[in-house]
Amino acid sequence: MVSRRGAGERRRTKPAVIGGVAAVLVAGAGFGAYAVYGGEAEAEDTARTKSAAAQEKVKTGPLTATEVTGTAERFLTAWQQGDVTAAADATDDAEAAKALLTGYAKDARIKDVTLTAGTPAEGKVPFSVKATVAYEKTSKPLTYDSALTVVRRDGDGEPRVDWHAAVVHPELKDGDKLVTGKAGDPPVKALDRDGGELTTDTYPSLGTVLDSLREKYGDKAGGSPGIELRVVRGDEGDEKEKAGADKTLLELSKGTPGTVKTTLDPALQAAAEKQVDGKKQASVVLLRASTGEILAAANGGHGFNTAFQGSLAPGSTMKVITASMLLEKDLASVNEQHPCPKYFTYGGWKFQNDDEFEIKDGTFKASFARSCNTAFISQAPELKDDDLTKQAKEVFGLSMDNWSVGVSTFDGRVPVQSQAQMAASLIGQGGVRMNPLNMASVSATVKSGSFHQPYLVAPSVDGRKLATASRTMSGATLGALRELMSYTAAAGTAAEAMAGVGGDMGAKTGSAEVDGQEKPNGWFTAYRGDVAAAGVVQQGGHGGETAGPIVAALLKQAG
Repeated sequence: MVSRRGAGERRRTKPAVIGGVAAVLVAGAGFGAYAVYGGEAEAEDTARTKSAAAQEKVKTGPLTATEVTGTAERFLTAWQQGDVTAAADATDDAEAAKALLTGYAKDARIKDVTLTAGTPAEGKVPFSVKATVAYEKTSKPLTYDSALTVVRRDGDGEPRVDWHAAVVHPELKDGDKLVTGKAGDPPVKALDRDGGELTTDTYPSLGTVLDSLREKYGDKAGGSPGIELRVVRGDEGDEKEKAGADKTLLELSKGTPGTVKTTLDPALQAAAEKQVDGKKQASVVLLRASTGEILAAANGGHGFNTAFQGSLAPGSTMKVITASMLLEKDLASVNEQHPCPKYFTYGGWKFQNDDEFEIKDGTFKASFARSCNTAFISQAPELKDDDLTKQAKEVFGLSMDNWSVGVSTFDGRVPVQSQAQMAASLIGQGGVRMNPLNMASVSATVKSGSFHQPYLVAPSVDGRKLATASRTMSGATLGALRELMSYTAAAGTAAEAMAGVGGDMGAKTGSAEVDGQEKPNGWFTAYRGDVAAAGVVQQGGHGGETAGPIVAALLKQAG
């Protein structure tokens, strides 16, 4: 290893043996120098004249030990001495080498570099690096191992270091660079509504939520970021994706966390985590209907926050919104007869009910409770293409992409469609997309009588403006919709799951067909008292049997 000594001590330094050629790194002018002894170690091309070199034949054949050690000497000595130009000239890509080596000192803030070479083998020379990373008043030692390979340069066959970013650090890929600085957003200590800390050790589902809170509130919560040396991936599209995310190599100092209080209820969050545990494709959300406060959110699979960011067809739970529209337009009435045939064709598509059932001389209440598809599809000829879209936006606050929850969310999608796709949207298929947060909000709107945008962090924390809906349902429509959901919870497809819940309650089940899946996604949305909830189990089957028990258990606990 290189030691930092005066020039007068050089000849007394003991050499290290590199593949039969003695070599040692010694200090000079504040940096080590790579020196080679015993044999023809000095690179001949430094002694040639340009005209003589031009007259030589292109070098071919295997590299000699002298060529390997001599080229490594030139490169490592120059790099260690801070002579970036000379180091780059010893490679076969001087431009790329110069840029990265310049950034090594300037951007990565790496200094006092000491290089120790190992034994060459087949043109490859391993070496270790010891240095110091310094940023403002903070510094920390850095050590790692790397390697270089000597090859013949195209064109003249001269030995040169085969340049790749990994020569500078093995974690680098071509196009990457090293940077030392503040570690992004400061850390955040998230608290539940009672002041307890939220961690992934206690609540495994909250990993993505905590990350999103840091991104949103890291610079607003009173914390300070740490200092780190990290790999910054290249920005060349697909290549960056292949390389992966930026990576921290050395933490010089830890950040000081700020504090952000959330609306999560610790007991309900723990219960939600338990309900989805072991169910990788299950997600659930609970809200306070009168305010929009998110009381719990959990995902059985922790890699993606389906509860807040999922974009899935909601199936028949969408019939809550569709029913409100049909009631407003006098296209349906709770206790009046309403068609529920086995089939109904519209826009060239033949729609049918589950197991091809029909309800003869039945009411709209019966069709809603049993989730009759054709009862809704049959009204498509009476509707405009944008009617459902307007209802979702104006009454339920969906599909406007303006929710400000405090973390990243998908706010539902109800696009304007025509013909068969419009008809399919009426039953939560076609282009309609939702997640449990959206559908919990739908039940909350029915229970409270008006839309309250869900939120995880109170808007008073950062002065956010919550989304609003432009109108509310009439008293008659709202009463009718509550009656439909209450009957479904007591005697319809949601009855088995809601058995024992009791109190002022309402529910709607859903099953959404997805191309390529053997089983549909099972949905369930419901309310009890001032708490609304929704859940989905992907590829689970009927919502009353899969998502229903999860939602009902949490409503029971909410009291």
